[in-house]
Amino acid sequence: MLRIFQQIALWEAISTVILFFIAMPLKYFADVPEAVRIAGSIHGFLVVLFLIFLIMCWQSYNWKLSRVVKYLVLSVIPVISFWIERDVKREIALGYRG
Repeated sequence: MLRIFQQIALWEAISTVILFFIAMPLKYFADVPEAVRIAGSIHGFLVVLFLIFLIMCWQSYNWKLSRVVKYLVLSVIPVISFWIERDVKREIALGYRG
């Protein structure tokens, strides 16, 4: 489960970059509003998955509430999920199996 959460954090961060730096400029500078609708839907889906797996990992790995809150707060800052992904990747390397 930890590996899945790591991948979701990575893809959520990538989707943020795509949304902000590709889809939004396409919408506002090239009059292609579909770009934001598609990228925004994908990003929204990944955010929901991120939250579900954050709660699941909290329960399964007995994470401290402070860690869960930190990940939750940091996840609303664009592209910080890259840091969360690396933090979870480090935990996997230290021996957690998920």
